[in-house]
Amino acid sequence: MGKKVYLVSACLLGLSTRYDGGHNRNEKILQFCSRHYCIPVCPEQLGGLPTPRPPAEINGGDGADVLARRCLVVDRFGKDVTGAFLQGARQTLMLARLFNVAGAVLKARSPSCGLGRIYDGTFRGCLRAGDGVTAALLKKQGYHVFNENESINEN
Repeated sequence: MGKKVYLVSACLLGLSTRYDGGHNRNEKILQFCSRHYCIPVCPEQLGGLPTPRPPAEINGGDGADVLARRCLVVDRFGKDVTGAFLQGARQTLMLARLFNVAGAVLKARSPSCGLGRIYDGTFRGCLRAGDGVTAALLKKQGYHVFNENESINEN
C-alpha cells in the first residue's frame, strides 16, 4: 500500500506559524510524516492573518457556529477576525480537495484547528467542547480529522 497524503498543521512540523511566532514541533507527528506525504497548512495564515498576530478565540460557540454565522472569532483586543478564519478554512479545504488527502492532523485547542475541545472565548485558558473553524469545515466535508494527541487511524 502506498503512502497517503495528509494535511498537517504547520506549527506541529516546527514551522513558526503560531500566533506568537512560535511553533509546536511534535516528534510523534514528524514520525507520522516519515510514513506519509504531509502538506503543512496554517489556516490563519492562509486566511491572510500575519505572524505574529494577536491570539484569537471563538466567542459564543464553536467552528460549526462560525460556519453557520451564529458567532464570531475575535482577537484579544476585540477585533472581529471571522472573515480571515473562514477564508483560511476554505483555502485549507481547497488544498484537501486538490491533493485528495486521506485526512488532516491539526493542532489541538486552536480556534482554527482544534478538534473536540477549543478555547472558550474568554482568553483565560479555559476550554469548551467543540471544533475550530477549519476542523469543523473539513469534518463537514467528510474528511478524517485528528489532533496531535490522538491515535491516528492510518487505514
